[in-house]
Amino acid sequence: MEEITYKKAGVDIDEGDRFVRLISPIVKKTFRPEVLTDIGSFGALFKLDTLRYKDPVLVSGTDGVGTKLKIAFMMDKHDTVGRDLVAMCVNDILTLGAEPLFFLDYFAVGKLEADKAKDVVKGIADGCSEAGCSLIGGETAEMPGFYQGEEYDLAGFAVGVVEKSGIVTGERIEAGDALIGIASSGLHSNGYSLARKVFFEVAQWGVDKYIPELNASLGEILLTPTKIYVKAVKALKEYADIRGMAHITGGGISGNVPRIVRDGLTAVIKENSWPVPPVFNVLKALGNVPDGDMKKTFNLGIGYVIVVPEEVSGLSLSNLKHYGFDAYHIGFIEKGGAEKIRYA
Repeated sequence: MEEITYKKAGVDIDEGDRFVRLISPIVKKTFRPEVLTDIGSFGALFKLDTLRYKDPVLVSGTDGVGTKLKIAFMMDKHDTVGRDLVAMCVNDILTLGAEPLFFLDYFAVGKLEADKAKDVVKGIADGCSEAGCSLIGGETAEMPGFYQGEEYDLAGFAVGVVEKSGIVTGERIEAGDALIGIASSGLHSNGYSLARKVFFEVAQWGVDKYIPELNASLGEILLTPTKIYVKAVKALKEYADIRGMAHITGGGISGNVPRIVRDGLTAVIKENSWPVPPVFNVLKALGNVPDGDMKKTFNLGIGYVIVVPEEVSGLSLSNLKHYGFDAYHIGFIEKGGAEKIRYA
């Protein structure tokens, strides 16, 4: 009778060991001084520098990349989706005023290919470096029969810290405050189920389709990494009273800005106050997507919103531009009625 080994069942431990050897130097480059353990431990140790804080509060967040991974599979390009993963997590905890400290990932695959997986982890490490946090651990799960072909899934978990007195919740937002919208890099990691249906099913385009309006192939546009806003917030914190922040993910501006607006106030969004990236116009036209669905599904060019006093709005815009972030005065806060957001 033939011997049945774990490898014959679809799990290659040797390939897993090779993968760890490949990613170790990449991961170690993200380590902050507070990291106390090396790669390969059962757990990761991170020593919080309590001398920096009077009353530190830990902030956590978790997320995934969603069906944007399908584009990576179609293009066989895997070195950017890890950056999306980090961005989705750290941008969320950033809204509370947190400094990202460390990150862990979960990488599940049907069949582990160490070189391809290395590209994925490189993207995660790049995102962590951009966000200033350490990639201190993770899990790689090889599950034959669960994921089809060479497909995989990604999830991540970020932890940050904020001084309790510096937590940003939106409670201090007042009528008259300005809404500063920081540009996105495109679709980021939301709305891909609708985008894939329009581009691949309705228009029947492939990822290699060159789109003159976008000056790039469809695959390149759809795989553009999510922007990380840690440096943008840090640039404003030094002088601006940040009263609220919203990460514009699924639900768009209309679904995310109201989450930080307290009762009795309304966020007024000035339509046409920022340039909408061409990809959204192409998508809308191809799929005949209603305006309401576009606003509720996509960021439409604004990836992050910061609420500041009106008197520092101009300085905020110039400072963000100085640090390489395109930003726009997209609205204001007014005393409101039943709805927490309206377009004008």
